[in-house]
Amino acid sequence: MYAGKEEFLLKRIVLTGGGTAGHVTANLALIPHLQKAGWDIHYIGSASGMERSLIEPLGIPYHVVSVGKLRRYIDFKNLSDPFRVLRGIGQAAGIMRKLKLNVVFSKGGFVSVPVVYGAKLNGVPVVLHESDLTPGLANKLCAPFAKAVCTTFPETANAVKHGIYTGTPLRDELFTGTKEGGLARFHFDGKKPVLMVTGGSSGAQTVNEAVRTALPRLLPDFDVLHLCGKGNLDESLIGTPGYVQYEYVNAPLRHLFAAADLIISRAGANSICEILALRKPNILIPLSAAASRGDQILNAESFQKQGFSSLLPEEEITNEKFLDTIHQVYSDRENYQKQMAASQQNQAISIIADLIDQLASV
Repeated sequence: MYAGKEEFLLKRIVLTGGGTAGHVTANLALIPHLQKAGWDIHYIGSASGMERSLIEPLGIPYHVVSVGKLRRYIDFKNLSDPFRVLRGIGQAAGIMRKLKLNVVFSKGGFVSVPVVYGAKLNGVPVVLHESDLTPGLANKLCAPFAKAVCTTFPETANAVKHGIYTGTPLRDELFTGTKEGGLARFHFDGKKPVLMVTGGSSGAQTVNEAVRTALPRLLPDFDVLHLCGKGNLDESLIGTPGYVQYEYVNAPLRHLFAAADLIISRAGANSICEILALRKPNILIPLSAAASRGDQILNAESFQKQGFSSLLPEEEITNEKFLDTIHQVYSDRENYQKQMAASQQNQAISIIADLIDQLASV
């Protein structure tokens, strides 16, 4: 069983989640606040997952468990991976017995399954966080063992057992950018609003083509910052006044967001929550159902319904519709900002931290 607070000078928590940066960023946002609140933080992840490279530099004790991928398709590894998961459950359970912790916070991803099951074996309360509107497979498997399921979307909280609408924890540094810093970085003079376009780390061919086709009619009204993804630079447009393109940007993203007056983005949960928290008018072009499980479409539909975003399906993009949507959203930007300001998104960390404290005290 998990230890009561009276047995320790520090409250002890295990964080888990990995496989992609999206399964780690909420944990990264929570860590400074948990440390200030007196928590002794440990992390359980995989040996080679992205989470390890993000967590270990912070000095957080990192524990490795065996992980098996959860596939929805036929693969010979489906025969061996269940045994890896079982091994991971045993390893996680053993780690928790030694740590005698108070609570587990799980962000999802394949590595979270053995950790949550190990917590169940030790009687440790579990808090999950689900970023997307529809839970991923790992969180579906873990949810029956959770005391609370924190959600980014209100619809999800209403659809899952023990669901609590919290929003997504975001790192404090996101809010420290300056418009001046962003304009100077990209050599914009600030006389025109800045349109920031991003298709994710790998870019988005449909979005890239739409932006470049529309440039002659965009540039009289906007400076355009285009994050086009690796290998997607258009050399013929280098040096075009008012248009800056990058495969990716090493500069702190907080300055990019601060400089932007309007954002065009994919609809990954973490990205759109950052846009919402910063109250940036935006157009969401989600990955199509053919290229994903459809979670980005549902995310974008929810944000449109709540008045935070305009949804533009990539299948419907034409030059005229693309331009009309940009001008419509920008002209109506104050209404979008008003709706975003009413959201509880910026309260996510305090809500989740209070919930963790409550469960650890049971």
